[in-house]
Amino acid sequence: MSEMRVVGVRVELPANQPILLLREAQGERYLPIWIGSVEATAIALEQQGVRPARPLTHDLLKEVIGALGRELEQVVITDLREGTFFAELVFDGNVRVSARPSDSVALALRVGVPIHAVDAVLDEAGLIIPDEQEDEVEKFREFLESVSPEDFRGADT
Repeated sequence: MSEMRVVGVRVELPANQPILLLREAQGERYLPIWIGSVEATAIALEQQGVRPARPLTHDLLKEVIGALGRELEQVVITDLREGTFFAELVFDGNVRVSARPSDSVALALRVGVPIHAVDAVLDEAGLIIPDEQEDEVEKFREFLESVSPEDFRGADT
């Protein structure tokens, strides 16, 4: 199992489909996950430190977890079946709840817990970007710095 870092989200054209891009913390593989526009907005807002006037669903879930006296310890991307990724929220006491990776990552960013991916998922879907493509990754990072959450509104999911 590898710890992952959130590189960010972007919109794939021409389909206007948001992609969450994760990278191994101690490795070279990237993991692209196609996600919905609402989740992309939630992730982008948190990465940019934007606090909406009213809490989003992921903010509410964070508060509910705390109010119930539980602690989210990590998020694990557990499986990839027929093109669909699966994840689990891992709570104290090893309580596990199945969740979509996009929701899991949005919550992990808010709570500040690690994100992991099992080796089988990385072996199947992980990408190694050759050195000549590192420039593209840098352009992607620059894009992430200039994108706003409004860019994700209205995308079909």
